[in-house]
Parts: sequence; structure tokens; C-alpha cells
Amino acid sequence: MPPPAAPTPPPAEPLPNSPDSTSPTEEAEADAGGTPSRAGPVGTVSWGTGTLVGVFTGLLYGGAKEANANVSKDAEVMLKMGSTTDKREQYRLMRDAMEKRFIRVAKGSLVGGARLGMFTATFFGIQNLLIENRGVHDVFNIVGAGSATAAAFGLILPGSPMWRARNVLVGSALGAGICFPLGWVQLKLAEKANLEIENSKSPSDLQGNQSRVGAAIDRLENSLRK
Repeated sequence: MPPPAAPTPPPAEPLPNSPDSTSPTEEAEADAGGTPSRAGPVGTVSWGTGTLVGVFTGLLYGGAKEANANVSKDAEVMLKMGSTTDKREQYRLMRDAMEKRFIRVAKGSLVGGARLGMFTATFFGIQNLLIENRGVHDVFNIVGAGSATAAAFGLILPGSPMWRARNVLVGSALGAGICFPLGWVQLKLAEKANLEIENSKSPSDLQGNQSRVGAAIDRLENSLRK
């Protein structure tokens, strides 16, 4: 008689930190046909999104500022138009005033967008760098990014070396003082929003989603067997 076959050893369970081990959330996302999500820390803002928002905000602010500054100049044009009875001269004055106003508003929009875009790009770039180096996102990252950004913009302002050093110190202090309360409020609001989103997901909704995914998988298997 041949000797009995040796029993096959059970498959080894993957270690918790091994690449083969996945969390239940990742397994559920994989079953649903997606990829596991890699969410960042609470309250983080993408560098590109923050920069675009800063650019568009600067465009609007710069254009509105220049448009409001042209009110007095428009009054001068109206006085000049009222002092002459020649229709051609009035038309020429109005055309020149509209052209100059358009150029000033466009220039103010571009300058405001570039300045605020550079500021937001520097701020969020330093903030994301601090998050990666420290491994945690808290109010100190926001304070450090605000202080460093304000100090850098104070350094590039025109003036003597002593004046620039003063701008760096004042900008660093103002940036830290302004960003500390704003960053604390931002993080608290982000944590509260995430908590409400998690509480709004009831177990029945999760079970319903899993049942629909299972039904779709069963239909796909039946179609492949046919």
C-alpha cells in the first residue's frame, strides 16, 4: 500500500503590516470596483486648489479696487463733456475714458491675481511641506506657513537692508498672530464636518450598498457562465 499523503499545511495568514494585508474598508472598496482611498489629514487643502482660488480672488479684488478708484476720474470726464457742445468731442472724450478705464481695471486685475496667487501658492506649499516633514497636521503648521510667507514677502519689498529686516520681523509676527486663531477655527470646523459626515452614514445604507454590489457581481458571474 502507498503511504498516506501528508496533510497540506494551512495557508499562512498575512501579517498586519505586510503588503498583502488589507483593511475591511479597503476590501470593501476593492469589491466595489474602486481603489483604496488615501485621504489626507483633516483640514488640508490642495496646493493647486488653493493657488487657483487665490488667483481668482486676486483678480476680482484688483479689478473691483481699480473700478472704484475710477469714480472720481469719471466725474472729471463728465465735467469736460458738459463744457463742450461738440458731439464729436464728447464722443472722443467718452471713448478715451472708457479705454483708459478698461486698461486700468485689466491691469489691476492681473496684478492682484498675480500677487495673491503667489502668496497662496507659497503659503500652501510651506504648509504641505511641514505636514509631510512632521507627519501631523495641526495649528502649528498653519502658523509656521503664515509666518514664513509673510516674512518672505516682507523681505522682497523695496528698501534698505534695515527696512527689509524690519519688514521680515513684523511680517513674521503678524503672520503668526493672524494664522493661529484662523487655523484653529479651520481645523475645528473640518473635524466637526467630518464627524457629521461619518454619523450620517447609517449601517442600513452601508448594507444596502454592499447588497447592490453583491447582486451586480452575481449577475456578472451568471452572464459569464452562460
